[in-house]
Amino acid sequence: MTIQTNTLNKLEQLTTLYRHGYHSEFIDQVLDKIIALEQQRAQQELAKFQTRLQAFEKKYQMSSQHFYQRYEHGELDDSADFMEWSSFYDMSMYTQKHLKKLGS
Repeated sequence: MTIQTNTLNKLEQLTTLYRHGYHSEFIDQVLDKIIALEQQRAQQELAKFQTRLQAFEKKYQMSSQHFYQRYEHGELDDSADFMEWSSFYDMSMYTQKHLKKLGS
């Protein structure tokens, strides 16, 4: 059993308990803390990505969103800079979606 599957099984056990009326202030506090820590980690990660994106935006004088649209449509070459910029943009978008799911 993988760690991910094991974690999902534990979360499902808690979900089942709570759906059947169980309540624990301790579990509530722990879950709130876990979510807050994950939000903080993701926000720090996003800040690092934004710093990298801003450097590319300054260097190439275009927004990351505009760059990404052009890059995805094949209007730009596959230089190392553009591939890196695209990767940071993808990671930034993924992290923003992750934060939304966490309620940030």
